[in-house]
Amino acid sequence: MSDANILRSEARQRAALLSTDSYRVHVDLSGRTPSDTPLAEPTKTFVSTSTIRYTGNEEGTTHVDLIADEIVSATLDGRPLAVDDFEGHRFTLPVAPGSHELTVTAICRYSREGTGLHRFVDPADDRVYLYTQFEVPDARRVYACFEQPDLKATFEISVTAPAGWTVVSNSDRVEPQPTSDGFARWDFAATKPMSTYITAIVAGEYHQVTDSYAGRSGTVPMSVLCRQSLAEHLDADRILATTKAGFDVFEKHFDMPYAFGSYDQSFVPEYNIGAMENAGCVTFRDEYVFRSRVTAAALRGRDNTILHELAHMWFGDLVTMTWWDDLWLNESFAEWASHFAQSENDEDASTAWAEFCNSRKTWAYRQDQLPSTHPIAADMVDLDAVELNFDGITYAKGASVLRQLVAYVGRTEFLAGVAAYFAAHQYGNTQLSDLLTKLEEASGRDLSDWSAQWLEVAGVNTMRADFETTPEPGEGTETYSRFTVVQTAPQDWPTLRSHRMSIGVYALRDDVLTRVKRVECDVTGPRTEVPELVGVEVGDLVLLNDDDLAYTKIRLDPASLATVVEHIAQIDSPLARAVLWGAAWDMCRDAEMAAADYVTMVLGGIGVESDLTAVGALLKQSATAAELYTAPGEARTAARVALEQGIARQLRDADPGSDHQLAFAKALATAVTGDAGGSLLRGWLDGEEVPEGLVIDTDLRWLLITELARLGAASEADIDAELERDNTITGQEAAAAARAARPTRAAKAAAWHLMVEAPDVPNETHRKVCRQFVRAGQEDLLSQYVEPYLRTAAAISEHSGVWADRGLPLQNGFLTLAFPDLVASEELVDRVEQWLRTDGLSDQVRRLVGERRDDAVRALRCHRVRAGR
Repeated sequence: MSDANILRSEARQRAALLSTDSYRVHVDLSGRTPSDTPLAEPTKTFVSTSTIRYTGNEEGTTHVDLIADEIVSATLDGRPLAVDDFEGHRFTLPVAPGSHELTVTAICRYSREGTGLHRFVDPADDRVYLYTQFEVPDARRVYACFEQPDLKATFEISVTAPAGWTVVSNSDRVEPQPTSDGFARWDFAATKPMSTYITAIVAGEYHQVTDSYAGRSGTVPMSVLCRQSLAEHLDADRILATTKAGFDVFEKHFDMPYAFGSYDQSFVPEYNIGAMENAGCVTFRDEYVFRSRVTAAALRGRDNTILHELAHMWFGDLVTMTWWDDLWLNESFAEWASHFAQSENDEDASTAWAEFCNSRKTWAYRQDQLPSTHPIAADMVDLDAVELNFDGITYAKGASVLRQLVAYVGRTEFLAGVAAYFAAHQYGNTQLSDLLTKLEEASGRDLSDWSAQWLEVAGVNTMRADFETTPEPGEGTETYSRFTVVQTAPQDWPTLRSHRMSIGVYALRDDVLTRVKRVECDVTGPRTEVPELVGVEVGDLVLLNDDDLAYTKIRLDPASLATVVEHIAQIDSPLARAVLWGAAWDMCRDAEMAAADYVTMVLGGIGVESDLTAVGALLKQSATAAELYTAPGEARTAARVALEQGIARQLRDADPGSDHQLAFAKALATAVTGDAGGSLLRGWLDGEEVPEGLVIDTDLRWLLITELARLGAASEADIDAELERDNTITGQEAAAAARAARPTRAAKAAAWHLMVEAPDVPNETHRKVCRQFVRAGQEDLLSQYVEPYLRTAAAISEHSGVWADRGLPLQNGFLTLAFPDLVASEELVDRVEQWLRTDGLSDQVRRLVGERRDDAVRALRCHRVRAGR
């Protein structure tokens, strides 16, 4: 348990003692103290003053949450409070019945880890940029507060900053008022009631594009912000168009106008996550401002993230969970809603759901088969538990289950229930039962059993088709005489659930594998008969979970699998292909299909796959199959060479300038294995033998440099020269990553120092170094880092050394990315298992290291499967 943890029981006790009314928060970024003297560390610290008005319900004692260097002063109802007993994260507070006003002034510290108030100086032009990131418990790093979601209040936020800066918050934009010495003050109007974790400040020399949206409740001012050095790359028109289209969908189908006045979207540097749903003041990682050409999949992915955060304005911000047990009410719904919005705006509604199947559901299935899986509605006993559950269960499995629920109760009824939920609980806090009640009222269905099966129990089921056929006399065809869906469950999670599922029968006609029969049914228990398919002509492919309505793994019968391997490129439905790609990947991961056979199947169909999300996912999964799921030695070498050659053929055949060409070029760069491949990449860098239509732009150059470094074909001088061409923060991060990829003892030792010893490594640099440290072809070097990895994990558990100050993003990044899974062996598995029995390990470390051990166990099972079976 971390020192600054907050228990659910403590939060409940505090909510019983008091209720919050309002906050006035002033953040002073002038570098001066309240007495107008210079701060000792003006580039590392700032001053905040928080005034909380609250109502005590009874006599008692609680605490105010604050992580700060020191409290300068504190008063309660105008009377000074002693501040000597401040613990660094809690300030004890007596509670009495009636209305009270608490004011706390503190010196707080800027973050370099993307939590609290993050401060960044752009090396491109020395401009300063700040932004807040508060979820889950980090508003207390900026101002004194009651850090729990059910103590909502209004917020009047003000900021003192350099007069030339741009400052936005949760309220409409305001004109700054000059103060003195080149500074100004922004005083924002009071917000609607909201939780502390979605308050926000973005301040700095940002480039800003303004616009507005004509909504149901009037005009919504909008803007998009980014660093000045990225302004030339900001495609604000598309970002704003996507946002407005999302507003149209959500205001219509949620039957509730947008609630928070203005809507600013800021693309910020060194961000730990994709984005954050601060009310009316959303922040995104600024890698979403694309400096170089990207595929349609990347643009669609950014669109989806924009819509995800916009959906949170209703799911999470307008109506908020009482405690983090119902985190899924925020994330699963926003995940579902973002794809729903895309499907509403797409010409083909299935496109968005195919993308969901090809990317997000794969994440869910993996997470749900790890030893750390948990129910969607998880038991969040404290904030430490919450931090670990922003995962594929909370996001993608929850969204998958909601998609099935929509099919189960009906789309019209589902949306009516959701609208009633917003109307009944706007600006309030809820629990799971509140939502289920509204959905039951709208649909007339009892959802208690559904909730018990899907939200309260972990694990994923597997479906197989079991059927018999009968020849049709004189016709040369066969029909199904019996058709049964067989459902199984893993031993550790033996629940057999009720699934709403469609079943498709496909036939090869005129060189197209097309659906000729569809049946939708409820699958329950171990065996479900499907009489609607009896008498139907036997097809070339039987596809369970056609249309991807259910959350389940599927297995193909032998004839269907043979059809898919040979003809997947001829299936005319992107969503059907997505389900089949997922089934094949499940079989590969479950050691039911040789990794080499999976790679062969992918290379046979990827060239004509229209979903670029699928193309990107399949290329990455093929690399995992060749590099991790193939036994080390000659077999792995052969698999990697086969993958390299196959991608090279795909690149050769791709249309010049197409998205496929770009995707294959990047994949080939990461797949090359020898001197010839290195020479090819070096030639591209020098403008030689570049495929027609392929532009070697800034980001692609860095990829080529990194992969040449991996091969030992790029020196320190090469990396330094590329950094001189691109001396931006992105270039600096890429250079550090390229150095970590080099296959030498010295390079790995230097990277290890950055990862585990250096006292001040920016969060994004740390993450990129960790990603490049473990690379295929370097197994001999990586085998030396098993024990150092475990020693570092122990230090993280103990919060010792640099890990006493490094936050969860850096800790989790190391534990997840630096595990040497490429040297998976029985010895590695046994050693890690022995280590995991160490007494006193934190839940965080035990969980993440246990997950990586499980990945190694899975890899070993895959190593034993021979190709061609």
